[in-house]
This record gives sequence, structure tokens and C-alpha cells, in this order.
Amino acid sequence: MLRRITPALLTILVVSLGVAALAARPPQDSPRRTADFVVLAGVAGLRWEDVDPQRTPTLWRMAQEGSIGSLSVRSAHRPTCPVDGWLTVGAGSFAAWNGSRSPEGCPKAGVTVEQPDGIGANLPDQESVVQHNQQRLPWGALPGSLSESVRCSVAVGPGAAVAAARPFGRVDRYAPALPADPRPLLGACVLSIVDLGTVEGTDAATRAAEVRAADAQLARVLAARPPRSLVLVAGISDTAQSSRLHVAVAHGPGWERGWLTSASTGRDGYLQLVDLAPTALAALGRPMPERLFLGRPAVSVGGRPADLAEAIDAPADADREAAAQRDVSGVFFAVLAGVQVLLALGILPLLRRARPHAGPTGPNPVSGRIVAVVELLLVAVAVTVPAALLADAVPWWQGDHPGWIFAGVTALLVAAGTAAVRFAPGYAGTLGPLGAVAGLTALVVGLDVLTGARLQLNGVVGYSALQGGRYSGLSTVGLGVFLAGALLAGGWLAQRVPRGWRPAVTVAVGGLAVVVVGSPYLGADPVGAIALTAGVSVAAVISAGGWLTISRLAWAAMAALAVGIGFGVVDLRRPPAERGSLGRFLSALGDGTGGFTVHRSSTENFETLVNSPLTVLALTGGLLVWFALLQPWGGLMRLFGIYPAVRAALGGTVVAAVLGGLLDGAALDVMGAAAAVLVPMAVLASLRVLGHAADRTRPVPGRFRESGADDDSGSGGVGPTGGDDIPTGGGPLGAAHPRPVSGPPASAPAAAPAPDAPTAGPDGPAEPPAGGSAVAPRQATRSSTEVAAS
Repeated sequence: MLRRITPALLTILVVSLGVAALAARPPQDSPRRTADFVVLAGVAGLRWEDVDPQRTPTLWRMAQEGSIGSLSVRSAHRPTCPVDGWLTVGAGSFAAWNGSRSPEGCPKAGVTVEQPDGIGANLPDQESVVQHNQQRLPWGALPGSLSESVRCSVAVGPGAAVAAARPFGRVDRYAPALPADPRPLLGACVLSIVDLGTVEGTDAATRAAEVRAADAQLARVLAARPPRSLVLVAGISDTAQSSRLHVAVAHGPGWERGWLTSASTGRDGYLQLVDLAPTALAALGRPMPERLFLGRPAVSVGGRPADLAEAIDAPADADREAAAQRDVSGVFFAVLAGVQVLLALGILPLLRRARPHAGPTGPNPVSGRIVAVVELLLVAVAVTVPAALLADAVPWWQGDHPGWIFAGVTALLVAAGTAAVRFAPGYAGTLGPLGAVAGLTALVVGLDVLTGARLQLNGVVGYSALQGGRYSGLSTVGLGVFLAGALLAGGWLAQRVPRGWRPAVTVAVGGLAVVVVGSPYLGADPVGAIALTAGVSVAAVISAGGWLTISRLAWAAMAALAVGIGFGVVDLRRPPAERGSLGRFLSALGDGTGGFTVHRSSTENFETLVNSPLTVLALTGGLLVWFALLQPWGGLMRLFGIYPAVRAALGGTVVAAVLGGLLDGAALDVMGAAAAVLVPMAVLASLRVLGHAADRTRPVPGRFRESGADDDSGSGGVGPTGGDDIPTGGGPLGAAHPRPVSGPPASAPAAAPAPDAPTAGPDGPAEPPAGGSAVAPRQATRSSTEVAAS
């Protein structure tokens, strides 16, 4: 009865941990009304490196007194051109102007603005722009949503007209430039949008002149601002092919000396372009069109340095790091994929010759030195991604050659990690390297998440604020390597305990990993937590032996569904402004707008599948496992038979990685990141198991229980404790002679059989090793584990 209810109890435990981790949320400052008027001033291309007391005294004073942050100007088009940025401001969602884009950058053509009555204006192209965003783009943005949320709005300049135009093209109040006295115009409506110009100069002198001109216009706006008003200054777009982070400043009552942040980023000092519209409405105390706005209202939080120069250095340095990350990340993953492909091709001949030949003739044994070098290479490849994550602790992006500096730091960390694994206790065991690499990987990623995921933000193996997809928690690559490390570590630990305790150990380690991945305080990835729940459930039900049956797969699916449904119910009970991504998706399904989310996810999956180097890693690993490791000569099936908990961990990792990638719109990226750790360790463990394929050990009375007893031999366990007692390191594949379980004392060598004498096997006498065999004479014994496996 206990065995029958164990899957149900484990499922309930995993579901409880998952829902508890996802339901807890950090406290959020509720947006409140802080102003009677809002003035949104935009400068296309303005970056923090342009701001200093001499060139921009007005903006410097605003930043000193107000709140600042880095603005990600993501829109529905990349790069975000000025007209796309203004349109996104007015839509509160990712939008883009229709028309073609040149490969060189943004189009120079201006926006047509008609003034039939001298008061407002009309945009004749607005109708086609609305249709383009509603029907052809996956975000379903409605340009003009911001102006539709207030009674009237003012626009100054053509860019501001794009942001202030209603869906049918009407601008309530319009002026092509600031009048001599802007006070009446800026006080005519509660919302004013001002185009302060564009900063697009490539040389220092031209850029400085454009920045000074924009700052002078800003000074006139501040002098004419209405009483009790909030002024938002934003670098609303890029002006070149390469995306950058831009300026965001909020100045007014309640915005004193802090960092800007929002629920859409979850990171202090970071804001999205789509957050500007909700921020303006929240400051005015107006309701927001939740179904149309993807952004969230900005708030001011503490922790900013008192010295403004020091505070500005942080977003300026983040912009430099993000720019360098974009150039280095693609090269890093391409090189990693190439190395893994070459290593996979090179390992095939070694796998063919790994198993010692038991007959009179056979291939010559592989040199122990060659095998040792190959094992170290496999370890080095497996720790490369965690090493690249740690490399971001060094400011490599500040040098003249950031790519080479990053490569050097990563190489040193890879060497250090490989040495740590090589000299770790238990490295000689068959599962020693696997356990050490898995533990090291989970530890590195876990510690980074526990300390705020600082290494993943703008990191080479993390996420970029320029992309606008994620600003806190686990990245796609981080999720892949963490779930691989956590599940492999759980399988390694489970293999060292009696069979009955293995599911409990797997659930304990996997449940902790679910909390780390899903908690908004830590990994902040509810989709990843749901996928990992399924992987942990699969690993738990087969960790004690047996196959993944339909009933066991059903338990795993039920656990994942229960976590998803439980969290969805909890998330839907929150106010709309506080819901997470799952709650917003379920709400969209209820009102019939969930198709946009499904369409975006499928589009992202396809684009990622085609363009990502991690797809190569996933496919290479899958081909190597299927056509080599799972073959009779590959060793992986033998490894699975001897170590069922490791087989469970590998299976659970594949399930979690594939589900996590597909549900999160990342295709095979999560699986590719997991394969970077998983496949090298599977190859190494298979090589070591094959090295013991011809070992022999005499049966010793009392070593095992009587036939029919409930021991671990039938489930592939090792000895009475199920531990790893196959030390390796000296045979033809680096394998040492197994530890003797009994026998005559070392002082009586005469009692030992001659090297070429037959030894008794479990079923009778074994044939003596021939001189031409690949098995060394000292390998004429076989461990109890191999006896059980065969």
C-alpha cells in the first residue's frame, strides 16, 4: 500500500512546493496620484553618456532632484526608430510605424501632420498605421490608447503628434514648436507631449551641439510647466542600427532622488518604453486600459547614491555592458556549439574502443593518458557556461578589446573549474565527475539568483536589457544549466541511498530547485517552475528503477498541471495591475484576446529555433545520444541499468528543458543550455562504465542477501547501499582495479591466483583473459555492480 500511494504523496509535495513558491510575491509600491498635470518630453537618441553639468545643466539638475533610470526602448520593430518610439509611447504597447526599413537604419522621411483649423492637427496615415499594428503585428497594439484615456492632450512637434494622435488621427492641441510663451499651451490639457528633437550625431562635436539644443528646449519646458506637475524626460528611441539604453528621468512631487523601476522590469533602475503611458495615467489618477497596455506604472525606489555623478555612472556602465554583450554573446555560443560538435565527432572512435575485449583477439586498448585528457576536455566543456556567467563579475566590457578580455577571463575560470572537479573527492568514481560538475553548476547559478541575478543582467550567458524580454531572475540559458545541474545533483545523491529513499531525495532536491526557479524573489520564472515540476515528477517516479510507464507519465503531467492551475487561480485573484504573466494570459483568454499571446509565442519559437546557436547544441547532443550513446557499444544503456537514479535525472532534465523552452517561446534554447552540461557528463560516465565492462569479481558469501531479498542488486544499485563503488583511474580507459570485497591478506600473495588463471564468476568459472585482449590482467575481476547489471 505504501508503494502505491508514494507517487501520489510525492506529487502532492511537489505541487505544494511549486504553488507556494509561485504564490508568494514581493511587496510592490502601489502607484498613486502625484500630479495634476503630466509633461512627457522626448529626445530621440539621448543616452546617459550625453549628460553632464556643462552640456546639459537643466537635465543634470532634474536628475539630481528627481528619479533616474535606464530606459529600454523596445518596440515592435528593431531597432526602434524615432517614429516607432513615439508610436509606442502613445500605444502603451509594442508598436511600429508601417512602411519599409532600410538596412542602414531608420528612414529619414517625416510624418505628415495637417493643421486644418490651427488648433489641433490630423495624421492622415493614422488609419493605416492602426490597421498595420492590429492585423499584421503580433502585439495587437492600438496607437492612440494614451490620448483616448484622457479628456484632451497637447502635442508639440511632429514626434509628439504621433504619440498624441487618437486612433482616428486627431490631435486635440498641436503646435509645431514651442511658442514664445509655452505656459498657456502646456496648461491647456492634463497631458502634454513635447518633442525636444533628436540626438543622432556620430562625432563628438555634432552630438554635443544636438544635446545642448535639446537641453535648452527642456529648460523652456521646465520654466513653463504647470503647477503640481510631473515632468518625464525620456530618450524615446534609437537613431542607429545598434540598440542602446537611454535616459529616463522623473521630476515632480513624490519622485525625489530615487531609482525608477516598474513591475514590468522588476529591477531597480530599469524602465521600459511601454511603461511611460501607464506612468502618466497613474500619476494623474486615471484608470488604465489594462487590455491594451503591456507596460506598468513606474515608481521611485531608494538606494540611489547621493553623488549624482556616481549614480549616473551605473546606467551609463550598464549601457556599455549591454552593447558589448550583444557583440560577444553570439560569438561565444557559436564557438561553444562548434567545440561541442567537434568533441562529439572525436568521441565516437573512443566509444567504439572503450569496452575492453574479452576474447582472444581485439583492438589494442586506448592509452590511459588519452582517456584522461578526453575526460578533462569533457569536464571543461561542461563547466564553460557557469564559467562564462562568473566572468561577468569582472568588468571586461570596460576595456578596449572586450571580447578578448571576456575570452581570457572565461578560459581562466574554465581551467579553475576543471581543476576543482579533477581534484574533488570522489573524482575516481564512475559518477564522481558528474556529481561534481552538477553540484558546481547548480551552486554557481543558484548563488547568483540568491544575490539578485546581477551576473545575468546584460551578461553574455544571461539576458540583455536591450532586448526587453527579461530584466530580473533566471535567463533562458540560466534556466537550462540550473535545471540540468539540480536534477543531475539530485540523481547523484539519490543513487547513494537505498532504493526506497531515492524518490524522496529526488523530490527534496528538485522541490528546492522549483522554489528557486519560480519564486518572484529569486528566479521569477513561473513557466520554468511548471516545466521543472514535470521534470522532477518524472525523475522521482523512475529513480528507484523501472520504466517511464503511462501511469508514471500521467502523474508527472498531473503535477505540472496542478502547479500551473494552482498558480493561475492565485494570480487571477490579484488586482489586474499586480498579476503576473500567467494571470494576464488567462485573463486574455477569458476576454478573447489570448490569441495574440499564442501567436507571439509560436512566432518566437520559430525564430529562435532557426536563428539560435543553442539549437545546434541541442540537436548535436540529441544526435550523439541517439546514434552513439544509446547503441549497444555506447555505454549509456549500461549506465542506466547500473544507476537508475541517474537515468531518472537525465530523463527529467530532458522533459523539463523541452517543456520550458516551448512554453516560454524559447524553442530549443533551454534544451541546448542543458545539453551543454548534460551531454558531456553522460559521455564521460558512459566511458567509465564501458571501461569496466569485462571486470570480474568472485562472489563472496554474505556480501549480498539471499535470493529474493529486497536489495538493490535487482534495481541496478551498487552493493547494499546503492553507492558508487567503482573507482576509476588506472585501466585502459583510466579504470583502476575495483576495490576487493574480500580475499586473502596482502601478506600472503601466494594464495592469489595467477594472472592468467580462470576466475570464478557468478555463474561458474570464467574464461581466462587472452594475451591479445584489451583487458589488462589486473582487470580480471568484476565488480558486484556489473554482476548485478548483467
